[in-house]
Amino acid sequence: MQFADPRNDLAFKKIFGDENHKNILISFLNSVLDFKNNKEIIEVTLINPYQLPDIKELKETILDIKAKNKNDEEFIIEMQRRDLGDFTKRSLYYTAKAYVQQLPSGKKKKDYENLKKVYYIAIVDFEIFDNLHYISRHLIINQETIKQDLEDFEFTFIELAKFKKELKDLNSTIDKWIYFIKNASNLTIIPKEFKQKPFEEAFNIATQTIWSEKELEIYEYMALKAFDEENALRTAERKGEKRGEERGFEKGIEKGIEKGIEKGAKQRDIEIAKKSLLQGLDIQTIKIITGLSEEFIKQINRE
Repeated sequence: MQFADPRNDLAFKKIFGDENHKNILISFLNSVLDFKNNKEIIEVTLINPYQLPDIKELKETILDIKAKNKNDEEFIIEMQRRDLGDFTKRSLYYTAKAYVQQLPSGKKKKDYENLKKVYYIAIVDFEIFDNLHYISRHLIINQETIKQDLEDFEFTFIELAKFKKELKDLNSTIDKWIYFIKNASNLTIIPKEFKQKPFEEAFNIATQTIWSEKELEIYEYMALKAFDEENALRTAERKGEKRGEERGFEKGIEKGIEKGIEKGAKQRDIEIAKKSLLQGLDIQTIKIITGLSEEFIKQINRE
């Protein structure tokens, strides 16, 4: 069997945003948010269920997943393959926008009490934070009491690059879902570890042989589009590095080129490094003083 890559926007929406298979999304949400007992999600309403978009409309189409539970709490789930910058700020914006949209314009202040909690879940194919674990939860916490006094915003980020587990290491439902998202397209059969209903259903939906020609066309289009964007970024980096080499490392910093150059290095630190080298200070000491990278200091020393 050939399984689609769940990291593809269309495949992700088709698997987790299907009205007829909401148990997949429910299992995923309960495992990600660690909902149990009285908090466990039993039913969800999809705000934007899976619909096959037209290729010409894809530029305007956001293939995320939005759902509500029985208490009208909202869940936003987004799959993001590439780091296009300011991702955390965009996450804040999406969550705040969903929160504000609960009150149509013209509502009175007394209606604020009707605002419901918004959960934002991002699955990203790159690293964002310093935490070692692949999943991190971000809450608004009272600094003194360590209590979550402001409960209406909750963010969960799943960094696929930090998920290293093999099949034999999958100890929880969330481990299995993340393994599925990251590795399904590399499998040819459903592993024995996934012989439970929601997982089997997810694999069955991901089986490309049952997809329509239109779905396969859009899936391939989006895969190619993602490849082109990544290739464009790599090309821009190479050109930027070349320009940086031609104009010197100081110009490279101005262009944001990263080839051992610290992004935040300032001209003052560069001048201190140059003077320190002339005075005979060793590279490790200069690195501590300026915060510049060792490679960059060596480059200055060679010039």
